Amino acid sequence: MNVKNQSNEIDSNKLTFILEKEHKGMELKDILYEHMKLSSRLVRRAKRKKGILVNKNRISLNARLQKGDIVEVIMEDEPNQFEAENIPIDVVYEDVDLLIINKQPGIVVHPTKGHPIGTLANAIVYYMEENNKSFKIRFVNRLDRDTSGLIIVAKNSFAQQQLSEQMQSNLVDKFYLAVVKGIVKDDEGTINEPIGRPDPDAIKRCVWEEGQASITHYKVVKRVKDATVVSIKLETGRTHQIRVHMSYIGHPLVGDELYGEMEVELINRQALHAQKLAFNQPRSDERIIVEAKVPKDINAVIEKLEKI
Repeated sequence: MNVKNQSNEIDSNKLTFILEKEHKGMELKDILYEHMKLSSRLVRRAKRKKGILVNKNRISLNARLQKGDIVEVIMEDEPNQFEAENIPIDVVYEDVDLLIINKQPGIVVHPTKGHPIGTLANAIVYYMEENNKSFKIRFVNRLDRDTSGLIIVAKNSFAQQQLSEQMQSNLVDKFYLAVVKGIVKDDEGTINEPIGRPDPDAIKRCVWEEGQASITHYKVVKRVKDATVVSIKLETGRTHQIRVHMSYIGHPLVGDELYGEMEVELINRQALHAQKLAFNQPRSDERIIVEAKVPKDINAVIEKLEKI
């Protein structure tokens, strides 16, 4: 997309495209769909809200455009739905479209009946108020309460659409670091087993023939006393995928009470950290790589096991 610079002064709810010579004679709708990469849903919504402009004027989607024409799509500025709470967050990346946070363990991503307050969403609203920012929080990915690491927040519906499409097309690389029980013999491997929930009322998932296709790649980083540090790349993103798959091959995560056993003498949660993400920036298509430091409790587990 032909965009202006990516500074935070740009309105996150406005997309701009300037026609070059090669775009001359194209219909507005083709610019919107082919070059600005908008979904039909987003176009319909923007049209309904009178938010599609060419040179500041509303024109037909079938109108043919000329070199130098400026197409603007103004997305609805939706209000936020969460209360602000003063909870510290670790922002590792931010641009006009995205906010990426290194989530601490023990915090729920968004309010639920069981956790109505004290969530990451509440913390982000406070962060916005403190930094004079305003956008509707749209989580692109999720992490379990006790999993630490990178969470992507889209600041507008376009960014959410683009990242969701990238995930469906396997263009988002997701890497995790985990400490698992036992010595993993192979230096690397792939687990390709469907995951499902035979009992819809249960939290626990399992490898199940009728489940969804699920693919997990792993590489051994280090072998320590009765445990292995592994780097994991997800090809799919099912609920509890890493926890289910590693338990299935006989190596549940250290500290995973649901799929293994709690080990409070080592760590009071599953030893799992969403360490690295690689994706294309929604507007510029630039490849972005973001990493989050391994938290102290997981480093402490590794150190303890090395000394045994």
